[in-house]
Amino acid sequence: MTSSVRLSRRAFLGSAVYPAMSLAAQQPPGLKIFVLWDMEGSSGIFTREQAWYWEEGVREPVAAEARELFTADANSLSAAALAAGANRLIVCDTHHGGGNFVREKLSTDPRIAYQYHSKGIEDGKLRWMPGMDRTVAGLMLPGHHAKAMTERAFMPHSNSFGWLDFTINGQSVGEIGIEACYAGHWDVPLIFVQGDEATCDEAQRQFPGVVTAVVKQAAAPELATGLPPEAARRETGRKVAEAIEKARTGQLRPFKTTLPMTVTVRMRTADAAAKVATRPGVQRLDDHTVEARVGRQCDVEKWITGAGLDMQA
Repeated sequence: MTSSVRLSRRAFLGSAVYPAMSLAAQQPPGLKIFVLWDMEGSSGIFTREQAWYWEEGVREPVAAEARELFTADANSLSAAALAAGANRLIVCDTHHGGGNFVREKLSTDPRIAYQYHSKGIEDGKLRWMPGMDRTVAGLMLPGHHAKAMTERAFMPHSNSFGWLDFTINGQSVGEIGIEACYAGHWDVPLIFVQGDEATCDEAQRQFPGVVTAVVKQAAAPELATGLPPEAARRETGRKVAEAIEKARTGQLRPFKTTLPMTVTVRMRTADAAAKVATRPGVQRLDDHTVEARVGRQCDVEKWITGAGLDMQA
């Protein structure tokens, strides 16, 4: 059995050597932002029935309303980001793999490129987050949720309710940390998170300086209360402008950690851990925990979910 290396938050974010020149100086002309949308933290989404509207028994009007709210949130954030100085947006739907936007109601601004699913073909190969590369100035994570087992959080989980914890070099992270790690492969910093109070607290603890927009609070694990959608969008727009300014001036650092990194997942069931442990390079630490050594940040979860670069079609 091996044990994960424990790192402080400062060491976790800055353990790799980073060039002295400012991030702003490294950015290409213009400001391209990658906007990765989840749904649980979006404005007006307050129930599990709305957030996971594909589940059996969900009422059709509830599902339709949820998708409308989600699409309106995306349009509002895009408009705010462009008005604040972004000149190109990649807007990607990652919720349940994607397919949640009402396409005919999305903004048709030519500066926005849509990825309707979180995986797509780029240069003839299937990959996660098509368009994420070194020309991107910042990563935005609107509509996000807190990691698994978080108290006073709405719909907390880490990729799957089957995962109880996910750690990178000993640091527990959720989807926010996983996605920031992936973007960090290209030196792209996390600049913005929108969600409930617990989600934004998680982001600020792990990524000091990241801009957050709190649009709801959990009343129970599957129930939230919060700002009405229009008020939430105004608050989000104000914070988006702040995030764009931080990206423009290079105030935020990308997620960088020691490589190869030790990535550990604690599964809810022993059967799930046993299945993952059959994969090449995966070690089973105990009945519920599996671990792998990963050489690139873009492979942070490829060893367990298959999501990353050069994926199997």
